[in-house]
Amino acid sequence: MEVNRFDSIKEGTILLIDKPYKWTSFDVVGKLRSLIKKFTGEKSAKIGHAGTLDPLATGLLVICTGKATKMVMNLTADSKEYIAKIKVGETTPSFDLETNVDATYPFEHVTREMVETVLKSFTGKQMQEPPAFSAKYVNGKRAYEYARKGIVPKLEPVPIEILSIDLIEFSLPFIMLKIVCSKGTYIRALARDIGKALNSGAHLVELRRTRSGEFSVEQALTIDEIEKKLSGSCNQC
Repeated sequence: MEVNRFDSIKEGTILLIDKPYKWTSFDVVGKLRSLIKKFTGEKSAKIGHAGTLDPLATGLLVICTGKATKMVMNLTADSKEYIAKIKVGETTPSFDLETNVDATYPFEHVTREMVETVLKSFTGKQMQEPPAFSAKYVNGKRAYEYARKGIVPKLEPVPIEILSIDLIEFSLPFIMLKIVCSKGTYIRALARDIGKALNSGAHLVELRRTRSGEFSVEQALTIDEIEKKLSGSCNQC
């Protein structure tokens, strides 16, 4: 299916969005739903996304409209590619910048060779414990609802697969990684685990999704670009 086809947005198409920093995936869906309803003149708009991005992440968000929403589950199952910047020597409760640093660790012993060796140990299928600050359900509530009240819920490890993980920049206390992984992988949790494997601590400071399945962020449009394209009348539908 062709992407970003605005002439079939009502019937069904796939929109590739470059999600802005601090927007939730649901913020994007809500904005697009409003724009599409205005564009088509309809009172409702069928829309969904294939694979959530955390608010502090940017990059590719795959959106389906109309009949294309039937493809969401299949598209969500596709592998994902990320560029992640991790800070070694500090941890946070959320494993990213959502919360403040809660502990510091020595990191002067960490070498490039050590990082490359550790990264090799993370490739393949494995069990990963999701972050407490996540949307996982615990007793009918989202885990982050407990975590934000200082209650750390116990989340069962889930199966994931790291298809590849490469060091693309080494400048302590920061390391930059290119990661290709299965659905359900938390890069924040991976940062936590890498920190432990380096006999230190670590947390995620930047994350950008660059690919989802066959789709690349280079194909994506910004929210502003979408808004401009949908500013015409519904005669363009």
